[in-house]
Amino acid sequence: MLNYNQALDFIHGLNAFGTKLGLENITKLLEILGNPHKDIKIIHVAGTNGKGSTCAMIDSILRSDGYKVGLYTSPYLEVFNERIQVNGKNISDDDLARLTDKVQKAVFYMRENNIGSPTEFEVVTAIGFLYFYEQAVDFLVLEVGMGGRLDATNVVTPLVSVITPISFDHQEYLGNTLSAIAKEKCGIIKPGVPVVTSPQEPEALQVIEETCKNLNCRLLKVIGEESISKDFDLHDTATYKLVSDNDDGLIFDLKTPTEEFKNLEIHLIGRHQLSNAATAVTAVDVLNMHGIDIKREAIYAGLKNARWPGRLERISQKPLILIDGAHNIAGIRTLKDALIRYYKDKKKILVLGILKDKDYKEMLKEIVPIADVVITTAPLSPRALNASELACTICEMLDEKTIEINDNDRQYILPGKVPAEIPIYSREKIEDALNLALSLINSKEDMIVFAGSLYMIGYVRTLIKDRLASDTMTSKII
Repeated sequence: MLNYNQALDFIHGLNAFGTKLGLENITKLLEILGNPHKDIKIIHVAGTNGKGSTCAMIDSILRSDGYKVGLYTSPYLEVFNERIQVNGKNISDDDLARLTDKVQKAVFYMRENNIGSPTEFEVVTAIGFLYFYEQAVDFLVLEVGMGGRLDATNVVTPLVSVITPISFDHQEYLGNTLSAIAKEKCGIIKPGVPVVTSPQEPEALQVIEETCKNLNCRLLKVIGEESISKDFDLHDTATYKLVSDNDDGLIFDLKTPTEEFKNLEIHLIGRHQLSNAATAVTAVDVLNMHGIDIKREAIYAGLKNARWPGRLERISQKPLILIDGAHNIAGIRTLKDALIRYYKDKKKILVLGILKDKDYKEMLKEIVPIADVVITTAPLSPRALNASELACTICEMLDEKTIEINDNDRQYILPGKVPAEIPIYSREKIEDALNLALSLINSKEDMIVFAGSLYMIGYVRTLIKDRLASDTMTSKII
């Protein structure tokens, strides 16, 4: 049988087969494994941004009511096992190895018989379904990997389908318009299964409404109270209202079709979490409508206790360090809003690492102008944009700035106006970028922000936690 490291080698080795959207391989693989997914009660969540946070809040609410809950998300931040959890605990190394061994045999059978060759995501999804079935979970909160219609998770018929905000990402697979992307996301909608949608752009909402009408699905729309006009139809609508917010979280009121909640509290940073939380509660309310008893106090407790690492996460207070997996335009705008709203007077040392297949030039235009210092680095991914190339792109975009490149221990200055208004540094290694950022902290009013890719944030999170544990990060604070 495979050991843990061999299991990971097999899983990651499937990267060579790339991304192949479609349900044929995963359907056949699961048939060989006994279709473990068919006996699980599932909440299926798609969208561009907010999927993970919404999943985490639904999971926390259900667990607060005593249910045994599986959570399937991607990608992971620090350890692979994070992707498959039951009641907040990662799948063990031994269970992952054992189930990978079982799935590997099924994959080899498929290859030998020319049935197909599953991809990494399909294999991990199959491992997850096997584990959740073995664990006899009461519910599985299932996050779509990419898109929806052809995503490997889309072999299920859920209790409720949830669609979080739709925006531009993965256009090479999903299309170049919001309506095209929305059609892919709406692929998770099944005939007669209720749907909950977060606030959407009109173009995306129209696709969701049409899909629900065609498939005879009840659609519940989550919307902010400030967006309601006089002639707005409140039928099947959940409305939320912000009560207060700061960089510790927010408090809000929510009225669903069947319930009214006052002073719901979450401890996730950013006003975007308001609609995510409202969407999560509305999805749980749909379960209540269908005879699944979830107590009000569990909703309050679940929201308050929900955590989602790596997304606008304040990982250190002294020095103040914020890490955020923002990796597309919508995510960067959310980060920008939070930095302006909660940290307006702080000196911001921004460390950026971005994948080269992202719309990084537009991302830079949004976030760089609010920084006081920029350090570029490279995420741990073959798709990473070289740190010096990223720095040069910023330099070209802001032609009056100065840039310092550290390339193989050689430093040099590119032409620019001196003194620089926004100093720009490049450090290819993430450890070097962190060290430089820490060295630039000079007062309690300084903060460090890491952003641009989840493939960087997970590693940064581990580095910072290790340094905090060894108490090597506080000496710089005045």
